[in-house]
Amino acid sequence: MNSTKNIYPFKVKLLNGKEKTLSDYKGKVLLVVNTASGCGFTPQLKELQELREEYAEKGFEVLGFPSNDFGRQEPLEGAAINEFCEVNFGVQFPMFEKIMVRGEHAHPLFKFLSQKKLNGNLNSTPKWNFHKYLINADGEVVDYFYSFTKPNSSKVKKKVQRLLDSK
Repeated sequence: MNSTKNIYPFKVKLLNGKEKTLSDYKGKVLLVVNTASGCGFTPQLKELQELREEYAEKGFEVLGFPSNDFGRQEPLEGAAINEFCEVNFGVQFPMFEKIMVRGEHAHPLFKFLSQKKLNGNLNSTPKWNFHKYLINADGEVVDYFYSFTKPNSSKVKKKVQRLLDSK
């Protein structure tokens, strides 16, 4: 497999500043989401946590990437983001440092996720907070869901289950 067509070479930083290599998630089905604490879609954090709990034992994980790209709806930084997510929504999935998810200064991971010429499968740049990318167990981008698609929708659950069944 062409290693440039999966997310595993990317390194990202957790909210505590510790670097994490996405190859640590090899073999897991992932939902990568750009989040914000001050958005109308912010209650999706609770649904993302519930989705994670429902499928975690089968090899599923949610990865949250706070971003201030849309309407400046992520005014928090570092530990404050983590505390907000845990206290208000019970978030236990990994949250990473605040990054840019679109434009020329977008984080390399989000450039990869949003451009077919890089990921080999699809073009889908986040248009708002809570844009969701579905990653298969081989680290390949296989689908996306717009902000208004709730994490606990049958559309999302069916696609996650299908990928888990095909691992």
